Amino acid sequence: MAGETYLYLTTTGQRSGKSHVIEIWYIEHEGCYYIVSEKREGAHWVRNIRANPAIRFRLGTGMNDGGADVDGVASIPEEAALIAAVKEKMDAKYGWSNGLVVGICRG
Repeated sequence: MAGETYLYLTTTGQRSGKSHVIEIWYIEHEGCYYIVSEKREGAHWVRNIRANPAIRFRLGTGMNDGGADVDGVASIPEEAALIAAVKEKMDAKYGWSNGLVVGICRG
């Protein structure tokens, strides 16, 4: 979708130590951003976060839109009410929320 804002997440490869960037849908909730991994624990970026939760991220309309990355911390929330609230917002915004919820907060 032209002009849509995405979250650009940079993780550090658990084996390689190299930076990896993904473009992903997100919602904002209570001062943090939340994304959903369709592949759940099978996604490489989720495994990278499990190994090292220190991440960088930015919001933007393209991989090279010139926005500045900020430091952050990613986590996998376990609180059922939080997960339900995030999935409800994802469903409302994108019509989809099936996967593992991952939180991203400024670090």
